[in-house]
Formats: sequence, C-alpha cells, structure tokens
Amino acid sequence: MANRIPTLIEEEGLRAQGYRFIAGIDEAGRGPLAGPVVASAVILPLEERPAWLSLVRDSKLLTQPQREFLFDCMVCDGVAFGVGAVSHEAIDKHGIIAATKLAMRYAAQRLSIQPDYLLIDAVKLTEIKLPQKSIIKGESISISIAAASVIAKVTRDRLMERLDGLYPGYGLAQHKGYSTPEHLEALQKLGPCPIHRRSFAPVQGCQGSLFKRG
Repeated sequence: MANRIPTLIEEEGLRAQGYRFIAGIDEAGRGPLAGPVVASAVILPLEERPAWLSLVRDSKLLTQPQREFLFDCMVCDGVAFGVGAVSHEAIDKHGIIAATKLAMRYAAQRLSIQPDYLLIDAVKLTEIKLPQKSIIKGESISISIAAASVIAKVTRDRLMERLDGLYPGYGLAQHKGYSTPEHLEALQKLGPCPIHRRSFAPVQGCQGSLFKRG
C-alpha cells in the first residue's frame, strides 16, 4: 500500500523485548543515472515522543518543505543519526545493490550511539553483527525506516544541488540525477559528465562529454 502511514508497531514490539536503541535504515538514490547512493540510520526518541514524530512518512510522499522541516527536527531532537554515501565509481564497479548495502553499513557505523537492533528497508546487512530485520517497503511500515528515508533524501538532494554547480547544463539540481526527459535530452546533447553512472543503460548509449573524468 503506497500511501500507508508508518507506525511504531515494530519498534514497540522490540522495546517490549528489551531493545532500547532501535535504528531504522533506508537509502536514497538507487535509481538515478548520476551521483552517489546515500543511506541514513536514525534512532528516534521513543520514550518522550515529540509532536513531529506523527508527521514522519516515506520521503517520497512528502513535499520538499516537509522533508526539510522533519530533517531539522530529527537532527535537533533525534537520539542519533548517521549518513553514508557510496560514489558513482563504486556503483559502476560493484553494482547498485552492493553499493547500497555499503552505504547503509557506513550510516549505521556513524551513529553516535551503538544501536542494539536494526530495522532495514528491503535488505539484510550480514556484515553487521547486530540483531536486525529486513522489511519490504519498510518506509511505509516503520516510522524509524521512514525517518531514515527522509534524512537520506534531504542529504542526497542537497549534494546533487551542489554538484549542479560543478556540472551545469544537466539540470542536476532539479531532477537530482533521475532519468527525466530533460536529463536524457541533456545526456544526448552533452554526453555524460564525471559523476554519471557508466554502468547504467541510458548512460552507456551516450558518447562524448564536455568534462574530463576525475
């Protein structure tokens, strides 16, 4: 159910089992043709629940101002958060699934508080020796995963806006590297820039570039 409102059912069940620091983990940027994949791990304040917690949704269902507001709330009032990014080069070398898992692992490792349980969107992080649960469409089920989706999305969007200044002409600040008609048209006209994912089919079909790689 795409518009399902995430709840704290998963978190409350874990807290009843004695888990205290439950981290939700999600990513942004698996599908784009350019830029990194970014993941976030978030531990929410579940004892004294702030009012903004009820506004948390899958980042795709929120407007940019809503995401920015929640981002600021979580950074200021959340228990802990961590962010991990994996470059387009690593995506091309290892594949997007492996790169996504690596970004998630980085995010979990950068939490200022050691979590004792992980709720992860769609994948398992076998390299992390912590109790964990993979939840398909987790951002629609768990508030912690939905919160992580917001942190990851805002972080990646801001990064792509900065990269737009380095590589003008592609509209990166607008489409954030996704495969929009405007982006595909720019690719055909300009060729790929250094942050395009060469392993992705629409980029493979483009020749030449105004920019030198790396």
